[in-house]
Amino acid sequence: MSPGFFSGGFPFPTGMTGSGPDGALPTHETEPFDAVFDTIDGVPAEVGLGLDAPVEMTLRRIGLRAHFETSGALRRRLPPPCPIWIAVEAAGRLRPGSLVEGRAIAAAPQA
Repeated sequence: MSPGFFSGGFPFPTGMTGSGPDGALPTHETEPFDAVFDTIDGVPAEVGLGLDAPVEMTLRRIGLRAHFETSGALRRRLPPPCPIWIAVEAAGRLRPGSLVEGRAIAAAPQA
């Protein structure tokens, strides 16, 4: 599976779960959200874009209300203005114990 691709000036990452680089799921409830964000940030970084590039972010998560503050705190890692942010309650994840899946669409500067 590709982690993402570049098309029309936009990097499109695949959905990223909160697992670490070794595939293991973190045990602390805030770690999956940080891991998703770190992985999402890595796709635009591969084409030389920074944290100011995302224009839309989507998080699908178990326990939307229970983790709202945790996932919302990730916005502080982004410089203003924050991208469009979509939060979706998920009934379940494919991997047991997985709390979140996220993706972001970033815009490359116009030449």
